[in-house]
Amino acid sequence: MYQDYFGFQVMPFNITPDPNFLYLSRHHNEALQHLKYGIEEKKGFIVLTGEVGCGKTTLCRRLLNELDPEQYETALILNPRVTETQLLRAILTELGVENPPRGKNELIDEIYRITLSRHQAGKDVVLIIDESQNLSFEVLEQVRLLSNLETDTQKLMQIILIGQPELSEVLDQRRLRQLRQRILVRYDLSRLNLDDTIHYIQHRLSRAGSSGRPRFTRLAEKRVFKWSRGIPRMINNICDKALLSAYARNSDQVNYWDVRRGRKSLDY
Repeated sequence: MYQDYFGFQVMPFNITPDPNFLYLSRHHNEALQHLKYGIEEKKGFIVLTGEVGCGKTTLCRRLLNELDPEQYETALILNPRVTETQLLRAILTELGVENPPRGKNELIDEIYRITLSRHQAGKDVVLIIDESQNLSFEVLEQVRLLSNLETDTQKLMQIILIGQPELSEVLDQRRLRQLRQRILVRYDLSRLNLDDTIHYIQHRLSRAGSSGRPRFTRLAEKRVFKWSRGIPRMINNICDKALLSAYARNSDQVNYWDVRRGRKSLDY
């Protein structure tokens, strides 16, 4: 509705994860470097945690874009509510196997065969599981066992678990201590501060094709930060509604009242 009015090429505050819109705050950049370090140094298990909407999935997609496809092959699992067998089949499907076997042992054998062949071809396999706090104990144990796939010199699969803060609580369970002991790289993604929030808003407007309009007032930016608590998804939702309010007023300036209306319409 307001896209043409403000001259945007695309909508600036969609909540769909888009690596082209990723704003790298200091913490986001640190998280990205931790992920890349863990993969490049073949650390085996990597864990990234953060609040809902803080940019974990977008960061993950940025990572996928930056990994050299000649050197890495990735398997991205977005649905964590699976059984052990379903997980193994999903991994093989992501790795290009059209008709994975049905039995659990056969699935593991096939994953070993695939990862070993990739290793012999000079490629590393990276498994990324989003929303990992929802994985059952049995599936987490199966993930741990996958880390046993190795040659004499290295692991055949690098595994990244991404999840909400509850993931840390899950991994702290005594019965998962063997898995926990294998995690060599961990990072907790923080919320944005005020300056980051302001830069985030301007970054997304610019990426959407803004040529200087609309402009958020300083007070509007501060209120976006206060009511969003520095969580990117909430920033997007509030700013989207605030832009709609400014459009309805035929204004190129997004003010405090626009942000307030946006927040109220979202019931934050």
